[in-house]
Amino acid sequence: MTASFPLEPIEKASVDELRALQLKRLKATLAHAYANSPVYAAKFDAAGVHPEDCRSLADLAKFPFTTKHDLRESYPFGMFAVPRGQCARIHASSGTTGKPTVVGYTRNDIDTWSLVMARSIRASGARPGDLVHVSYGYGLFTGGLGAHYGAEKLGLTVVPFGGGQTERQVQLIHDFRPDIIMVTPSYMLAIADEMERQGLDPRASSLRLGIFGAEPWTNDMRAAIEQRLAIDAVDIYGLSEVMGPGVANECVETKDGPTIWEDHFYPEVIDPGSGEPVADGELGELVFTSLTKEALPIIRYRTRDLTRLLPGTARTMRRMEKITGRSDDMMIVRGVNVFPTQIEELICKREELAPHYLCILTREGPLDCLTVAVEVRAGLAHEGPPAQAAAQRLAHEIKTYVGTSARIELRPPGGIERSLGKAKRVLDQRKA
Repeated sequence: MTASFPLEPIEKASVDELRALQLKRLKATLAHAYANSPVYAAKFDAAGVHPEDCRSLADLAKFPFTTKHDLRESYPFGMFAVPRGQCARIHASSGTTGKPTVVGYTRNDIDTWSLVMARSIRASGARPGDLVHVSYGYGLFTGGLGAHYGAEKLGLTVVPFGGGQTERQVQLIHDFRPDIIMVTPSYMLAIADEMERQGLDPRASSLRLGIFGAEPWTNDMRAAIEQRLAIDAVDIYGLSEVMGPGVANECVETKDGPTIWEDHFYPEVIDPGSGEPVADGELGELVFTSLTKEALPIIRYRTRDLTRLLPGTARTMRRMEKITGRSDDMMIVRGVNVFPTQIEELICKREELAPHYLCILTREGPLDCLTVAVEVRAGLAHEGPPAQAAAQRLAHEIKTYVGTSARIELRPPGGIERSLGKAKRVLDQRKA
């Protein structure tokens, strides 16, 4: 039998032990944020709460939410709870929709992040001696360095490639023979396309595991990737405001939604409209509170991700249902709420179509119109009868299962622009 890494004791602890640790760490985090972050002190005072008001985990609901707006208003370092000089590293979002959100890390924060990333890679099925090819972007984006430090923490060998240069990525995957790839699922498909362009069989590569995140993706996309590359595809979850990747990760033995590393991140699910907590098992917006962060403690951060909390299976800690939509990537088409992943799920069921697509929103007079541009499979003519029949069936299924009409625009292989990171799934031309 191939050797594997042992679990940490906390991964096997009882629920009571875990909850006791969470409450202890939550009280310390609230006190730290109130004493050292002027932004949090003002927010707590305005809400009429004090860290001492938290006597149970349920009391966390008394405290105010943190949003991306708070981080942007305090740009760049206003929410930090340590002097900037005590930060070992700074990361930031792209800032494409406004000021970037800036996150700081102390040396201890970097160690914690490395630990939860190592735990995530181990849960994905890593084995001692594995070689990890990292295709997440390096730099201010947290993906590349998060994956890198976690793999090194676990004792693996890292190829720090980053994004882009797809032709060279394929060459090094072929030559170096890595066991694991860490990348967005959409870019994994682009790598598989390039393998085939070079005359290589994706199923014959050395890759055994793919750890995919940074964008919502469906279980149908998982099945398509696993079938095409003969690998285990697992979901990693995170966001820079809370830590980066490694907040939660699927366990390869179950693949039933990411396990949340609850000793470091306390999850809630709320009603997106009222902000009231909902019971485990009910769908709502995911909210996180950090339990061990020093530089930027985060209290009740509204992620905008839609999911539900589920009991633990492979670990004691709770799982979250796989993220397949965000409240801020939802399209409203003639009064119907539509998520790109709903479209993706139907595309993946059509063998004539490839999982490369773009949802284009336009307006004709007072009416919104949705066009789904999608590629046909390699070797199939996009104007031919089989492809056209698949387009008609897809339009019918979108109307039936999603509840809105859509035009289907078939494109030849390569007709949808490939992303080097997070895939762009929606092009809203209505304002133009």
